[in-house]
Amino acid sequence: MGKEHRLAERRQNILAALEEAGELSVEDMSVRFDVSEVTIRQDLQALSNQGLLLRTRGRAFAANVMPEFSFDVRQQQQAAQKQRIGQAAAALVTHGDTIFLDASTTAQAMIPYLKSLSELTVITNSLKAALSFLDSPQIHVILPGGHLRRESISVVGQPPDNSLEGINVQLGFFGARGVTPGEGLTDVNLSEVTMKRAMVECCRRVVGVIDARKWGNVATATFAAAEQIHLLITDSDAPIAMVNEMRQRGIEVLLV
Repeated sequence: MGKEHRLAERRQNILAALEEAGELSVEDMSVRFDVSEVTIRQDLQALSNQGLLLRTRGRAFAANVMPEFSFDVRQQQQAAQKQRIGQAAAALVTHGDTIFLDASTTAQAMIPYLKSLSELTVITNSLKAALSFLDSPQIHVILPGGHLRRESISVVGQPPDNSLEGINVQLGFFGARGVTPGEGLTDVNLSEVTMKRAMVECCRRVVGVIDARKWGNVATATFAAAEQIHLLITDSDAPIAMVNEMRQRGIEVLLV
């Protein structure tokens, strides 16, 4: 058996093992496939580059696994779709607007397309988003109070009373772990949900930025009911029957 054939077979077996187990450590795979950890890391990098698995430090995950990963791992998921969604969402924002960005990786994808705007005010509970605007002095960034949530690199919980009083937020952009016509936009962490609910109440228009994997999923708690959602921006793989049901409820759905 040639070297290239052995390489292809091992990588196929790695994907099969991850499909069965959901996640494996580099050490586990090194023992299982009788190769060095360096070789396994090279395999994982190659497979990750093809979008066939997700990597984090010392571990790999099946691409279709949906636990609550760290921000950096989630940023790898559906990266091309998130970029398209982020660009379409940013196109809604104009000079002088005040907007909210949540701590989702899809909202984060909007940031490169917002930096050309002037007199923009961004309210965000994402520390990563706030840092991304350090090179954009024309953009005013407001961080609501709360406590640190490391998994999402965000400030969560109920914002202090009156912290946003008198601020008119034209658009709020929210990622979610799930979206359905019945439950609306849902998420897994209750502290995150509390922050998102508070911000939904402040926004004139609520925009969900969600890739197709989230449709039909119901997470722990609703932060925006269907009647509170004005627009959903998603990719073209979203289930058309559910998209049509949202539209029948008066929610605009943009497929990108």
